[in-house]
Amino acid sequence: MKSPSNGAVALHDLNPFRPAWWLPGPHLPTLWAALTNPGPNPDVRVERLQLSDGDFLDLCWVGGDSGPLVVLMHGLEGSVNSNYAVRISNKIAKAGWGAVFMHFRGCSGEPNRQDRSYHSGETEDFRNLVSILRKREPKRQIMALGYSLGGNVLLKYLGESGEQAPLAAAAAISPPFELAAGANRLNRGASKLYQRHLIDSLHGKVRQKFASRAAPISLDKLRHWRDFRSFDDHVTAPLHGFIDAEEYYAQSSCRQYLPAIKVQTLIIHSRDDPFLSSDAIPASEELSTSTHLVLTNRGGHVGFVAGRIPFKADYWLDEQLMAWLRASIK
Repeated sequence: MKSPSNGAVALHDLNPFRPAWWLPGPHLPTLWAALTNPGPNPDVRVERLQLSDGDFLDLCWVGGDSGPLVVLMHGLEGSVNSNYAVRISNKIAKAGWGAVFMHFRGCSGEPNRQDRSYHSGETEDFRNLVSILRKREPKRQIMALGYSLGGNVLLKYLGESGEQAPLAAAAAISPPFELAAGANRLNRGASKLYQRHLIDSLHGKVRQKFASRAAPISLDKLRHWRDFRSFDDHVTAPLHGFIDAEEYYAQSSCRQYLPAIKVQTLIIHSRDDPFLSSDAIPASEELSTSTHLVLTNRGGHVGFVAGRIPFKADYWLDEQLMAWLRASIK
């Protein structure tokens, strides 16, 4: 792939995205990709990684022991069963490579042990996992894909690490470049439906975790925190050492870290993403020369569904990710 000097890669350098005409607008491709049958779940091997603070991460291994090893990170309240994870895991396994899916704390079906869980700017668990994998597989190329929240974590990690990041390549899909802008967008119009679904899931996890032990926050008021800003102000921030939601957003948004990225990194994002307003998308001059932004006009959030025949979808996103990973193999 050729990239201009400003670090952005033109859309025509990849296969051009032709959105499915039968899925108009931002919401239908988002929902189609998230809810339709992604195919059979791949065979996985589960590993529980014990952490130094007494907590744990649940990993799901897919594929073989040869070729690159791809670390997968999910979006908010996602899991190894999320449609995008199933689709890309099957493709990685079919290519003869290996993948390890990292569940963020508390996302594998069992509450984590610490009061804290995960958030958009928490990069240490991923950093530790990459370090462990590097020691286990010293001769294997390690790559990473991050979806939505996982994309923000990945880009922030890459910016923090600079030339020290031991990854051969990375890609972020639909990352929330500015968390405050994302919280505002999800509190408007039809996007409130996504917010309601995600907040309900987060509420359930908080209540489950603190059902049998003292909570450091007021569970009596939890039901009042129905939007992301209030939930992050009263739950995410205090559980993770931030003063309030504004400090959490300011410190955790990946946009400010983009200029420092040194690993070859692909970002795929759509201007009509219902999780983020278009003015939060970084300009080309904000990107490092190692970062390639593919920006489409349509596609929704982690959607990018193509296909000319109604109800016969082609997942352009998956094909581009596999092409990017293949091109990065040395």
